[in-house]
Amino acid sequence: MNYRITLLPGDGIGPEIMTVAVDVLKVIGNQFNLNFEFQEAPIGGVAIDATGEPLPKETLEKCRNSDAVLLAAIGGYKWDNLPRHQRPETGLLGLRAGLGLFANLRPAKILPQLIDASSLKREIVEGVDIMVVRELTGGVYFGTPKGVFETETGEKRGVNTMAYTESEIDRIAKVGFETAQKRGGKLCSVDKANVLEVSQFWRDRITQMSSEFPDVELSHLYVDNAAMQLVRWPKQFDTIVTGNLFGDILSDAAAMLTGSIGMLPSASLGASGPGVFEPVHGSAPDIAGQDKANPLAQVLSVAMMLRYALEQPAAADKIEQAVLQVLDLGYRTGDIMSEGMKQVGCKEMAEVLLKVLSSSEV
Repeated sequence: MNYRITLLPGDGIGPEIMTVAVDVLKVIGNQFNLNFEFQEAPIGGVAIDATGEPLPKETLEKCRNSDAVLLAAIGGYKWDNLPRHQRPETGLLGLRAGLGLFANLRPAKILPQLIDASSLKREIVEGVDIMVVRELTGGVYFGTPKGVFETETGEKRGVNTMAYTESEIDRIAKVGFETAQKRGGKLCSVDKANVLEVSQFWRDRITQMSSEFPDVELSHLYVDNAAMQLVRWPKQFDTIVTGNLFGDILSDAAAMLTGSIGMLPSASLGASGPGVFEPVHGSAPDIAGQDKANPLAQVLSVAMMLRYALEQPAAADKIEQAVLQVLDLGYRTGDIMSEGMKQVGCKEMAEVLLKVLSSSEV
């Protein structure tokens, strides 16, 4: 099988961890008779420096003409004070909108080897396996009107609009229900229906759709209570579906249950066309180029790409098992280091991982 993969290394530690991901794909390709054609493109800060735009048209076109997109990280202190339309984050929003990526899948699963890395007690986090399904191209991040306007009195007023249409809610709800069907059969929809009309509309639509999925147990929580419950007793959750803003916040909270955001992948999917697969952590400019980055979230994003975009579940399983084996051997980067383990940098972690992948049987 032949696949064209667009690589977006981005900023900060992005190029370091992307190198590991490509090496992993080359090994997996040889083992499973998969041929990967890689094409690289700029996004974020490096694209701003090169072209003045965070998402050049050429980058978006390359992404559209590929089977999947592998993204590392964007952003950094260097570009923080630029106007909103020129900031790296605007490029990421443009990529999601340009590819029609309305569903973001963010797993938060406790790996047995890293339970003690969590800031919560073992009995709270042991066995946690949550999937957050976040709506990605609507809500307050994309709603209009938005901006800073001058009122009749001369006072400035900042405005963002949280808005969802029926079709936007229905399609993300469908992804949520179908994801829950493949997991534990429980779906929690998170909103703020007690004060927001758009959230009441969200709740009504999802409740209506639940009749099409009688095998899924549907519940609802207000977002503030959901945040509290994630910390109080996260094992009550299986699959969570929510809007763009709430999903942005809750998925990061769920991620930290695992002890390190540096271990978690994500997938952004649309109705058709290529998806984008990326680690949930940032660009970590403070450690860029110092061989301190944890590449495992990027590697696990490769596994999600193989599973959700390229329909190669056996290859995805192989990568995920290799990551577990490396952790079993005691290797840790600084963000997940604990007493008695062997601390390594990005390059050595990659060497160990590739050795495990190459030596284990298909």
